[in-house]
Amino acid sequence: MKTVGYAAHSSDAEMVPYHFERRALRPGDVAIEILFSGLCHSDLHTVNGDWGPQPYPLVPGHEIVGRVIEVGTAVTRFSEGDRVGVGCMVDSCQECDQCHNHEEQYCRHGMTPTYGAPDRISGEITQGGYSKHIVVREEFVLRIPDALDMSRAAPILCAGITTFSPLRTWNVGKGSRVGVIGLGGLGHMAVKLAVAMGADVTVLSRSERKADEAKELGAGGILVSSDKAAMAGATATFDLIIDTVPVEHDVTPYAPLLDIDGTLVIVGQVGPMKGFMTVPMIFGRRRVAGSLIGGIKETQEVLDFCAEHDIHPVCEVIRPDEVNRAFAVMSQGDIAHRFVMDMSSLSV
Repeated sequence: MKTVGYAAHSSDAEMVPYHFERRALRPGDVAIEILFSGLCHSDLHTVNGDWGPQPYPLVPGHEIVGRVIEVGTAVTRFSEGDRVGVGCMVDSCQECDQCHNHEEQYCRHGMTPTYGAPDRISGEITQGGYSKHIVVREEFVLRIPDALDMSRAAPILCAGITTFSPLRTWNVGKGSRVGVIGLGGLGHMAVKLAVAMGADVTVLSRSERKADEAKELGAGGILVSSDKAAMAGATATFDLIIDTVPVEHDVTPYAPLLDIDGTLVIVGQVGPMKGFMTVPMIFGRRRVAGSLIGGIKETQEVLDFCAEHDIHPVCEVIRPDEVNRAFAVMSQGDIAHRFVMDMSSLSV
């Protein structure tokens, strides 16, 4: 299948149009026309080579929604015309304990990311959602509920599941005290989801600048991390803190905010972190943990949860030829919304 997308050809080059071919359908494959593709901060890290050398040319994108245009002969779950999505992975071994436990993201043999990794069968490099079409094995295709706006649903497949999974893992519910560090693409979804679960939510930010946005999303307010008196007054007031900061930073100031047995979960930064003081960890039985997206079953759960509670990411819809402008904005720091590309202007 001939298609077109936007690709990076080196770590210091802008995204440009790129014509390439998707594989012919295998019996268990689903072919999708991509309608909307979200931009994730990890896309920016990847194309910049921040996480190591990449197999350029590289088409990023793992927040994908569209419609089925063809299915393989063995496909049973999807039909032409279905509203579907694809998230951060497109394959796994399907045989290990983690895959059997519906946590394909922790596949013992390594899950296959949606872009920038060898296909498990052919070895060709996977290319992502900044494109007109994609072909994915049936088990990694998700249903987009009718109640979700297709133009705003794509970020749920990364920003949504990345924050939903730790909220579920640490049993957030009515009365849970949740802090969210950062109010960017991940942070604003963490707030919306935790509020819908019944939690009391506070945004932790360096200033009051995003106070109005935090309250509009349902948070009780902002705790200014640069205000030493306010931080000291908030000691032991959180059960869970979701840390969405996408760059290296020090978690030491946040640890004392956790109550006994509280947990700070890192979902933003992938890579080095500054060392932290162990005293608040030891004297409060506090934890620092990490979390990586969620499995396919849990990703479908967050889509259905968002549909049920009318939760949509805050999105700015752009054309594909605006991707470099969006990347420039993202590189300046957290923004309290997600960029989503309307792929309708792309033609093969």
